[in-house]
Amino acid sequence: MKVGIVGSGFVGATAAYAIVMRGVAREVVLVDLDEKRARAEADDIRHAVPFAHPVEVRSGGYPDLAGCKIVILTAGVGQRPGETRLELLVRNAAIFKDVVASVVSAAPDAILVVATNPVDIMTHLTARFASLAGIGPGRVLGSGTTLDTARFRAVLGRRLGVDAQHVHAYVLGEHGDSEVFNWSAVSVGGLPLASFPSVDCGEGIDDAERAAIEDEVRGAAYRIIEGKKATYYGIGSALARIVETISRDQRTILTVTAPPRAEDCLPAGLEGATISLPRLVGGSGLIATMAPSLDDREAEALRASARVVMNAIDSIKV
Repeated sequence: MKVGIVGSGFVGATAAYAIVMRGVAREVVLVDLDEKRARAEADDIRHAVPFAHPVEVRSGGYPDLAGCKIVILTAGVGQRPGETRLELLVRNAAIFKDVVASVVSAAPDAILVVATNPVDIMTHLTARFASLAGIGPGRVLGSGTTLDTARFRAVLGRRLGVDAQHVHAYVLGEHGDSEVFNWSAVSVGGLPLASFPSVDCGEGIDDAERAAIEDEVRGAAYRIIEGKKATYYGIGSALARIVETISRDQRTILTVTAPPRAEDCLPAGLEGATISLPRLVGGSGLIATMAPSLDDREAEALRASARVVMNAIDSIKV
């Protein structure tokens, strides 16, 4: 399977590297306006192939995306220290109209996976631009809160003393400051969180600790950017996981972001909102959207998060 990545900066290059390490593609093509950077990243990653899986990695232009099953969009300007994801909107929205048109022209059958921040809004815009070429909403999705969900599970796993892969927990809504932690549905090894016998003699996680965990997860990107100027390992791995799900038709539930479709059964107040919800993803792209189990507080917080995204979308003129 052939995968294209538009943007060979930290996120795009790390996603390519993660794809090679997981062996979930046969060919990866890096496209960037900075052709020298794209060529250098492709060469560097290709040298890791003998230690991983047989994946052809090369650079190219938009025409080289022909035949791609998936195209990942990471193009755009990066997040500055202290800058919110929504503040990136004005700086990134103008870039995407030409990018999406070029990608769709070269790879009309591809599934588009958006990683550029603010990812919910950029995914909404990508779907709008792609629809002009006849691409349906099921073939456009964004990385959404897949990384936030992974961070949430990692923190909970460490707190409970259990492999994070056995922690089932979701972060929903905006990939940003208004994201919602679905505490009421958290389970560990099939047990509700309150019933799980953690290694610290079974003490529960009280409201203060929940707030601290939320702060740790929600502020992770800001702390990483402050320390090393960018985040890329986590999101690169998340993108490789999405590619694997699609390429192998795994029908995995992921908290990706996408515009709502007519067939989606959404909770009240989320109509029209491009936000992250548990979604079934497979070889054709988006298969179904799950209505999450929420308590009253979480439901209201999710509606508020949806309004943040919708208001930002309404504020721009594209």
